[in-house]
Amino acid sequence: MKPILSADEPTEDLKHRLLTLPRSGKRVVLLAVDTVLLAVALWLAVSLRLGTAALIGVSWLTAFGIAWIVCIPVFAWMGLYRAVTRFIGLRAALGVLAGAGAAALALVGYGLVAGNSLVPISAALIFVALTILAIGGSRLVMREIATTPLRIAPRVIIYGAGEAGARLATALRSAAKIRPVAFVDDNPALRGQLMHGLKVRRPDDLPELIRTMGVTQVFLALPSVSKGARRAVLDRLEKLAVRVQTVPDINDILSGSARVEDVREVDVADLLGRDAVPPNQSLFDATIRAKTVLVTGAGGSIGSELCRQIIRQAPRRLLLLEMSELALYQIDRELRALMHAESLHVEMVPLLGNAHHKFRVKEIFQTFGVQTVYHAAAYKHVPIVEQNIVEGLHNNIFSTWYTAEVALECKVDTFVLISTDKAVNPTNVMGATKRFAEMVLQGLQERSTHTRFCMVRFGNVLESSGSVVPLFREQIRRGGPVTVTHPDVIRYFMTIPEAAQLVIQAGSMAVGGDVFVLDMGKPIKIADLARRMVQLSGFEVRDEKNPDGDIEIRFTGLRAAEKLFEELLIGKNVTGTQHPMIMRAVEHALPWERTEQYLAELMTCARKFDCEAALQILAEAVAEYRPAQSVVDLVWTKAGRSAPLPESASVTDLATARRRQSEMPPRA
Repeated sequence: MKPILSADEPTEDLKHRLLTLPRSGKRVVLLAVDTVLLAVALWLAVSLRLGTAALIGVSWLTAFGIAWIVCIPVFAWMGLYRAVTRFIGLRAALGVLAGAGAAALALVGYGLVAGNSLVPISAALIFVALTILAIGGSRLVMREIATTPLRIAPRVIIYGAGEAGARLATALRSAAKIRPVAFVDDNPALRGQLMHGLKVRRPDDLPELIRTMGVTQVFLALPSVSKGARRAVLDRLEKLAVRVQTVPDINDILSGSARVEDVREVDVADLLGRDAVPPNQSLFDATIRAKTVLVTGAGGSIGSELCRQIIRQAPRRLLLLEMSELALYQIDRELRALMHAESLHVEMVPLLGNAHHKFRVKEIFQTFGVQTVYHAAAYKHVPIVEQNIVEGLHNNIFSTWYTAEVALECKVDTFVLISTDKAVNPTNVMGATKRFAEMVLQGLQERSTHTRFCMVRFGNVLESSGSVVPLFREQIRRGGPVTVTHPDVIRYFMTIPEAAQLVIQAGSMAVGGDVFVLDMGKPIKIADLARRMVQLSGFEVRDEKNPDGDIEIRFTGLRAAEKLFEELLIGKNVTGTQHPMIMRAVEHALPWERTEQYLAELMTCARKFDCEAALQILAEAVAEYRPAQSVVDLVWTKAGRSAPLPESASVTDLATARRRQSEMPPRA
């Protein structure tokens, strides 16, 4: 509850009116104040010198007129009415001294010329001193008023009384739009001390401070602490119904890409509480340094981050292959700005094209001499792929096959496929197509004498396009509801930079046909993630226990082919690697001849837009695939061709029967 401020509200209102005046209005106010202070200083100077009230009547008006006519133009010439009060400095003090001195000389000179000593020399000196104190003091008072936030401005607590916290407090005072009221710090040695006039308090004092001081926000000024420590702080704050924001990471501050005062929303990665393992440099640049590297899907979430990481490892050439013109334009601009800022010298080639255009891909490989491929091009949104089956086949399976075939033909050194946890025991088309893409690489490895094919499998990445985090943030901004499919749905999460680093390092350890699995830590309940994001945004969750809350979490039901939880391993055969966060799995694969036959049949289905037959083949090829009971492709269903699968036969049974029928000799 905010404190009652009724006694201060008139003063605060007047202050607000003054601060929001136009520049011309502020100059009029300053001129009026200076006129009054000059009059008082002159009268007081002569009165102190003579020991009695002096300068009354015509004499007073004459003396004051001389002082004003001389002093005010000098003030204006020295910039006292142009300077921004909150940034006033030495020049303003010199201006006051010059104006007062000139006025004193004019008063003494007038007295000598007129033979009538209106202001004695000693009184003129007192006038100079009083004018400097009055005018200069008024400017300092105005600066303090201008830089002290309005009490009606949002009140914040700064969590962290270190250097970053001090710099943030200074920036907030200068902005005067937010009022810091206290520091909070875990360090016992700092408690009770004053910093920028604010007392450093204990974390245990937070509930009382928020209640009694009307605090609406907490700023985390902890740019260099570990993820685990940040998560502990967030655990404490999320129960307090205040909005939590944070200063940028220390690396961004040191690199100059961000400032302490660039306060932003809490990174959801902080909620994971896991510190990324520093990359093994020998693994990090083994397949990149001085090589020609190609990234497909270079404008996507993972593809673009791979490009950012790769370009810092000094490749000879970086090829960006992307089918979206806008995405290619954006990543190209970003990488060129990054190279300029960090003085990097890499030949960068933005290429517009689709990875399933085999001849286009082959021409690119041969022209530029590609040595390393990171194949990130894929459709990944489960419901979208489920409703667009043929395009899912083209982008997830055929583009992988064509690109890998070209890599084999052109003797590329390393080919890394970006896979997904949804490829394990898939229940949806997206997962099944990604698993089959893995099997294509495993089959091609049998034919390879030079190229090392491998795949890296991991779960969801935070803040990727189409992920829940941006969706939740937008829903919270609109006031809710926040939509979650099921109260028990859980997912693995990893940050995009960490995933990209691990993908690069995994590719360096490939021997051929490897399935690498990243350590994703503990899975997170999506409902819990939504609840924490609501609370850290300063709102309360509205539910049966709290009907007066701000934002509802609404459960909408599992989407088509969506699983409650994802897995990373098909079997139990897994071993460690040189990197503690990367495991190598040994999983079954089909002979290439069998895989090639499935590919040919899928291609036939795609050409005929036969979604039902395609799913049957996919289910036969990927033994773990458990498809939905009916086809939900939007074109297929609109055309009226969709029908539930017979309960008496599984999809695999139907596929086998169809295959046997096709292999029967023609009737005579």
